[in-house]
Amino acid sequence: MKHTTPAAEDYLKTIYAHTEWQNEPISPSALAVRLGVAPSSVTEMVKKLAAAGLITHVPYGPLTLTDAGRLRATSVVRRHRLIETWLVRDMGYAWHEVHDEAEVLEHSVSDRLVDAIDERLGFPVGDPHGDPIPDADGRVRRVDAILLSEAAPGHSGTVVRVSDRDPELLRLLAAEAIGPGTLLEVVEPDVVRGVSGDTKLPPHAAEAIWLTV
Repeated sequence: MKHTTPAAEDYLKTIYAHTEWQNEPISPSALAVRLGVAPSSVTEMVKKLAAAGLITHVPYGPLTLTDAGRLRATSVVRRHRLIETWLVRDMGYAWHEVHDEAEVLEHSVSDRLVDAIDERLGFPVGDPHGDPIPDADGRVRRVDAILLSEAAPGHSGTVVRVSDRDPELLRLLAAEAIGPGTLLEVVEPDVVRGVSGDTKLPPHAAEAIWLTV
């Protein structure tokens, strides 16, 4: 697979992103759910990616990127997250509006344009949701973080990352001025205390917010 297709890039990106904030590799069935495709489609693509040396896989086992696969994946992730950052900083988008736009643009922009966006933005290390932006060589700066659901009451930390899977949650958090860089104290898993007082969050928010340890 000398040149990866947009579909293949989506697979590699999803496999990579699955283990960014936890260590369990993704299973083919979980990958199918995440991508919204049939298990048979995953089986076919997995065979192609394995034959191209981009993933390692045994039947019914988890999927792991090879070094070459990881480099391809981080290239796509870099494009996606730089585009999201550019849309928020320069184009007036809100952080809950950028994911779908970036999904389309990430497959069409050139490396030259991506590098120009990176330079224009001042070489950011994180996107609007706090996800790290790989550099051109695939290197990523990471910080130790804990899920809000795993933080004990009384824990204080800075928001490092908010999952971008739920636009409605992002909209709600923006209204409460909660995002990467916000200092919070955990009162309960669904109640946090910031500079403006206590905020009760939807139950699923505790699985979408990461705080510094």
